[in-house]
Amino acid sequence: MSEQALITLTEAAAERVRALLAEQENEGLFLRVFVTGGGCSGFQYGFAFDDTVADDDLTIESNGVRIVIDPMSLDLMRGSEIDYQRSLAGESFVIRNPNAAASCGCGKSFTPAEDGGCAHA
Repeated sequence: MSEQALITLTEAAAERVRALLAEQENEGLFLRVFVTGGGCSGFQYGFAFDDTVADDDLTIESNGVRIVIDPMSLDLMRGSEIDYQRSLAGESFVIRNPNAAASCGCGKSFTPAEDGGCAHA
């Protein structure tokens, strides 16, 4: 699998991340994507700007944005697409994760398919 296929940002998401990074005025920052335990479905997504890469982190380039992810998070998010959507209800990043058996209504929490769910739920 190519680096581009590991985690991808849509152009809308990349545009929003670039705008947020520009506000930080630090060219050394990148987008860190991670998964932590918690949320109503067992795991939750997280995003942060960071300037430190750990030895076991993977760096991915998608639509001109540098993304860094740790191995455990990558296992849970491999093949995911991160989008940015605006609607009457507001605006947010949306993750389409093929490894999620179920997601919370908020879209920030998920149950991995490996925990017994169906990946196509």
